[in-house]
Formats: sequence, structure tokens, C-alpha cells
Amino acid sequence: MIDQEVDVLAIGAGPANLALAIGIEESGVRELAENTLLLEQYPDVKWQRNLLLPWARSQVSFLKDLVTLRNPRSRFTFLSFLHEQGRLDEFVNLGTFNPFRWELSGYQQWVADSLEHVRVRYGARAERVEPRRGGDGTVLGWTVTLAGGGTVRCRDLVIGTGRDPYVPDVFRELPADRVIHSTGYSTRIAQLPTDRPLRAVVVGGAQSAAEMFMALHQDLPLSQPTLLVRSVGLQNYQTSKFVNELFFPSFVDEFFDSGRETRAEILDEMHLTNYAGLAAPFVDELYSMLYQQKMLGRRRSVVRAMIEVVGARVDGDEVALDLRDRRSGKIESLRADLVLLGTGYEPEMPALVRDLAQRLGLDDIAVSRRYRVDLDDSAWGAVYLQGVNEQTHGISDSLISVLAHRSQDIIADLLDRRAAPVAWSA
Repeated sequence: MIDQEVDVLAIGAGPANLALAIGIEESGVRELAENTLLLEQYPDVKWQRNLLLPWARSQVSFLKDLVTLRNPRSRFTFLSFLHEQGRLDEFVNLGTFNPFRWELSGYQQWVADSLEHVRVRYGARAERVEPRRGGDGTVLGWTVTLAGGGTVRCRDLVIGTGRDPYVPDVFRELPADRVIHSTGYSTRIAQLPTDRPLRAVVVGGAQSAAEMFMALHQDLPLSQPTLLVRSVGLQNYQTSKFVNELFFPSFVDEFFDSGRETRAEILDEMHLTNYAGLAAPFVDELYSMLYQQKMLGRRRSVVRAMIEVVGARVDGDEVALDLRDRRSGKIESLRADLVLLGTGYEPEMPALVRDLAQRLGLDDIAVSRRYRVDLDDSAWGAVYLQGVNEQTHGISDSLISVLAHRSQDIIADLLDRRAAPVAWSA
């Protein structure tokens, strides 16, 4: 058991908190940097850990890395990483703005390794967060309890763990060994035998579902994959350059200052820019693969559109799925060995945040423009949320597009609060 005390504690060493760590290092406030700690539950840093497929690419330009849009002269840019690794010439020769996902993941580990003052503690999973209060009830800071024992105490807390995986109700009664969510794909699929003709059913119409469907052809070479899509068919992301301006960091101000109804309308109209869609080149690859199978008479996989799963149960050695055809309303049965879910993430706040809100007595979790949870004005300790504020800060909040500027907003708030006198009692 290890007990620590720091000034700023960030839970999760993903892109959001790594961008924050860079910003703190570059703030010029060395004391703050030396008293900032990132907790990472795994032994290393990996971006989209279980979907690091060798051919998968980022849908976002490499210029939207952890720092470039805030400080293009930073030593932590993606181009600096490539240069240090001796790969800059080859990458330039690719002629793309969209690196392979594994390359961006390597960049993020490089950033973590290159930090001089901010520390990263690996193998440390936050299990519970509790407020520390003074004699008058004022929040002085936070105590984070780690799995396996030990605590970390801090004044300010930043939660950047992302949302929890979403498993639709219809699949929740299936045994865990028969269901794989996209967040566990690579780990789980590696545990399965490759010499059996497994019938694998993938559910979902977005990028993660389509990537698992494609990957199964190599990872389980004898498998017979089926992709079930509820919509009329697989669709491209909406990538209009005019619509993409809504991902500019400058749009966050405009969105935040809009009324609740306007925000909801904008989010609904931007749905296909990030959710329920695929990158256009990948749609073409999928269609070409299915075309070749059909034309060469070696059809092993199928995509079925307008299909909704209305029942799922284990029947003997099989998983029995009840499918409803949305066009005819007819119900049919589909037998499978394995179900893979590309169903995204829970829309509500992560469990860790909801539990903390309950401990604070908050009925509603609201954040300021600078991502700080609204607490009593006298609070000495603050908690910031990263990547879960789409309702107030726009659809880009869950993406890497605004990371550099968001870290700047949080750091400005941290420093302003340290410069202002706060009345509190221990």
C-alpha cells in the first residue's frame, strides 16, 4: 500500500490528461508541474488499447495532436515524435494527414516518457473518490482510493477516464464469455481458438463495429462473420469542411453560450459527424471485400441492414438471437457462437463521477466553461471533467480535436484559483 499527496491529480493517462500534462509542463510554473501526478490503471499508455488494428487509421488530422493547435513550437508535437524516432521522411512520403492508430498510440507513450516534471504512475486504478472537508464543511481536496489498497490525496482532481462501455439491455443476460464489447476486442479475441469455424455476430453500424467485422476475417480465419446494422446501411461520416468548423476550439465558446434547446438541436444535426458513421475509405474497403467474396463464389461474411436484435439467450452450446426486420416486422432466429458489440458508450456520466456526485450531494453535475464542476464558491479543492461534456461544450468534447485548447482552459483556471485568496478552515 502506497499513500501519496500531490497538488493536482489526473485520473487516466489517455490523450486528454497527457495534453494537460504537457500544458502544465509548458506553463512555466515548475512547482505545479512537480506536484502533478497522472494515474494509469494499465502498465503502459495505449490509445484505444483493444482496437489497435494494424491497418486502422485515425479519422482526425495529426495536426490535432496533444499540443500543436495550442503551441506549434512545442517539443511534444507528433512531428517531433516522428523526427526523434527517425520516421519523419517516411511519414511525409505517405502523403496523408491520417496516421495509423498504432502510431498515434506510440506518440502518446512517447509523450508520457518525455515528461520531465509531471509524473505518471502506472498500474494504479482509481476505485473511489471522496471529498476531504474542513471543520466548516468546505471541500479542501480529494482522497482517491486505489484498487488493491493505497490512497492519493490532492487539492485538485481531473477525471479523464472517458465514458463507460454501453451494453444494450437485450445482451446483458448473456454469459460474459459469449459477449465482447469493442473496448475489449483484441484481448478477448486472442483468447479464442483460431482453428474453429466460429459464427461471430457483430452488432452496430459505426466505425468500431465495422472494424471488428473486418478484423475477424484475419483474427479468426475460419470464422463466419455477420454484421447487423439497425439503419438502412453503413454510412460515411459527414465530413463537409463547413460542418468541420464546428470542431474548431473557437466553436466551444459559441456552443457553451447557446441555450439548452439550441445545443440539443446542434448535437442532433451533428450526429453523423462522429456517431453511427464510418470513414469513407473504410466503407469502400468493406464493400470491395464483400464484392470479391460474392464474385469469386467464396462468400463467408454478410452485412444485414434494417435489423434490430430484440432477444438474446443461450440455447445449449449456441447463442440464439431474435432478429426483427424493420421493414417487414417479421421475427427470425439467428444462431451464433459469439456476439461482438460495437455499441459505443453510456450517455450518462462515468460511474466514478456519479459516485462522487452522490458523495457531494449533487443532484446534477454541471461544469463551468473551464470544465470545473460547479461546487460551493468557498471550495478550496476543485474537480475537472474531460471528455464527457458534450451537452455543454459540444460534440468535439469527446474527441482529440480540442485537447490542446481544453488543457489550456483548465490550466488557466488552476492558476487563477491559486492566485486568488480563498477563505477556508482546516
